[in-house]
Amino acid sequence: MPRLSILTLSLLPWIPVVLCWVTTVDEVSVLEGGSITVPCRYDPKYANHVKYWCSGSMREFCTSLARTDETSSTNPSKDKVSIFDDPAQEMFTVTMNNLKETQSGWYLCGVELGNGWKADDVAYTKVKVIHGVSVVNSMVSGEEGSSVTVQCLYSERFRESEKKWCRSGGWSSCLSTGSEGSYEDTSVAISDDRTGTFTVTLKKLQMRDAGWYLCSAGQQQVAVQVQVRPRASTTTEPVTSPPTPSQSAVYLPPPKPITKESWNSHRYMLESIAVCSSLLLLVGLAVLARKLWILHKEDSELRHFKEMKERFPDNPSGMSDLQYVPIAFHNKATMDVRAY
Repeated sequence: MPRLSILTLSLLPWIPVVLCWVTTVDEVSVLEGGSITVPCRYDPKYANHVKYWCSGSMREFCTSLARTDETSSTNPSKDKVSIFDDPAQEMFTVTMNNLKETQSGWYLCGVELGNGWKADDVAYTKVKVIHGVSVVNSMVSGEEGSSVTVQCLYSERFRESEKKWCRSGGWSSCLSTGSEGSYEDTSVAISDDRTGTFTVTLKKLQMRDAGWYLCSAGQQQVAVQVQVRPRASTTTEPVTSPPTPSQSAVYLPPPKPITKESWNSHRYMLESIAVCSSLLLLVGLAVLARKLWILHKEDSELRHFKEMKERFPDNPSGMSDLQYVPIAFHNKATMDVRAY
């Protein structure tokens, strides 16, 4: 019984963890130089408890970055880390600004229980700070004649880099912001705020503007798809009867590209066809060779018969009687013939 009591007391600090009274997102990714806001939800019974944001993968050894019982700043958007508790929503949020790649790692949302018999209730999240380029929306669409806007985001190390907007597949189509940080013509306007975003506006859209484009900063780039819808007709169209089955449009799926996998799936069939074709060719050549050999043999016999006729021109009974004439071959090499 005493052992059971000790075991029960040792498990008490971990009861809140098992019950998950505090929850948050599993992972957050952000471009270097950007900001994140992490929501931490808690049970209503923790409404009056102190909340905190901690850096580290272990609760006992983490570094506290912000607490709700500390004086909050009047301008959280400029603070490195700020925390705000909203008991009505049963949630507190943490904001981190101007993040560096070295700040990637594990963090935790914590609720301080203030009781030596219970460990604080916490929830872990992983923060990834990366450098590169991204977009707010990877696909934008607009009606023919209208305008669309693309927001391209970049990390801190690309703030002074040249920004480009390119049509996919042709670098000669790239439009650059240059040293002024902006570009504009009759169809495209590019503006860089030098803080992490450059905006591309496509004006007076035409159907040929549809396609894939690239936001580029330094050597980094990200793809964006632009879709253009036909201009809506303002005239009243006559009512027509529904099409008959023979008139119905048939949807044809786009052709599948030839890939390594599709080639491999047909390779064995092609090899079988090649082997069969080779065998048929060999059989044909063999038949042709045999026919040529037979023709050559018959021609040799005919020439031999003519030679015999020339050697025995005085045979009264004709060459048909040669079968009764004894012939001796004394020299196979010269085929000399002597009759007796």
